[in-house]
Amino acid sequence: MKIVVDAMGSDGYPKPDVEGAVLAAREYGVEIVLVGKKDVVEPELAKHQTAGLPISIVHASQIIEMNEHPAAAVRSKRDASMVVAMQMLKRGEVDAFVSAGNSGGCLASAIFYLGRIKGVERPALSSVFPTRQGPCFLLDIGANADCKPVYLQQFAIMGSLYAENVLGISKPRVAIVSNGEEEGKGSILVQETIPLLKESGVNFVGNVEGKDIPAGMADVVVTDGFTGNVIVKLSEGVAKFMLDMIKEEIKARPLAMVGAALARGAFAQVRKRLDYREYGGGVLLGVDGIVIVGHGRSDALAIKNAIRVARQAVEARVVPSIRESIAAHLTTTIQE
Repeated sequence: MKIVVDAMGSDGYPKPDVEGAVLAAREYGVEIVLVGKKDVVEPELAKHQTAGLPISIVHASQIIEMNEHPAAAVRSKRDASMVVAMQMLKRGEVDAFVSAGNSGGCLASAIFYLGRIKGVERPALSSVFPTRQGPCFLLDIGANADCKPVYLQQFAIMGSLYAENVLGISKPRVAIVSNGEEEGKGSILVQETIPLLKESGVNFVGNVEGKDIPAGMADVVVTDGFTGNVIVKLSEGVAKFMLDMIKEEIKARPLAMVGAALARGAFAQVRKRLDYREYGGGVLLGVDGIVIVGHGRSDALAIKNAIRVARQAVEARVVPSIRESIAAHLTTTIQE
């Protein structure tokens, strides 16, 4: 398997991007192609022991910065690392694409070069969300701020396939975010989407409120990109706040320090379960290729795990599965 990594993607490029790629090549046995300015990437790669590792560099002279307009940058910067990498995926030279760069740029370049899977109205950016009962798959988390009911229906189909094929969840429970558990609650979008979810063939279990998501009330949760992004960012902020506050309170009490030392292993495990880096990056579902988008602040661990997510998606044949499922659903809809 060969995975292309945007070496100029993260906020701290190319250090975490290169280090994460080396770790992934060593641990997962995948071939890595680093795309970026060769005079910058090559010295960084030389800092690591790479003898025998299948890692190469493809030069790209430009970078799509975080503050640039995504679509305009993709059109004007044809030699940007993100664009060059996406073109490699389009040509079939690699099996998946990973970037911690401008998420809008990733979306724009994926649509421009890969295109959407036939029948998919809008691609969805998705992420694994930690819950008390295991992983939950949340989508959309930012690709589509405004949605139509059919978008959410397709998000549910794609998310259910991913949860089953990649996360290993049999008959995943699918729910929609609302402001109440009752079916009559929710925005017009939610109310108009529910009948479509009932007839979509997924295991639809109804509405979930924000508090129900970390409780593990559903395996797949669908919502519009605006709401999903708020859920993810707020959750990350609350998790960090709680961990920092616990640390401060323990340090302020000498006796608590003794207890904390005994519970160090438990605290470490909690921190790991809440750490976004452990989940790698978000999968852009609905485009005709495996595209993984990471946080701009990703470090080497996050990049390594984003590559792991890419490998899992390729092995699970996520794109062919979505293509077949959407085609079957459209055929059934037309017949009805």
